[in-house]
Amino acid sequence: MFGKLKQKWKVQSNTQLSLILCTFAVTGTLTAFISRKITAWVGFGEDTWWLWPILLRTAVLIFGYQFIILAVSLFFGQFRFFWNYEKKILAWMGIIRREPKPKVTDTAGAMP
Repeated sequence: MFGKLKQKWKVQSNTQLSLILCTFAVTGTLTAFISRKITAWVGFGEDTWWLWPILLRTAVLIFGYQFIILAVSLFFGQFRFFWNYEKKILAWMGIIRREPKPKVTDTAGAMP
């Protein structure tokens, strides 16, 4: 299983894979904690309509996660990997343009 992740993410060592997985784990936990604190700070309580806290927490989880993962990746020394990961997500969301793939030309049958 980890071999497939290393191949997919183009990771060379088990150490780097471990650091990447730790970054994901810490970011998920930290984002959930922060979203709970923000919901309480805004003042949502038990008397608040159930949809408002869910919408706020979802927004924090989706958008805040993108910033938090970059900050956490700095501490684990994996910023380059996660910056490339973020560029793919932002391109998928339509926020940034996709980088064009280099054109591959077939020169096997070409005559000089």
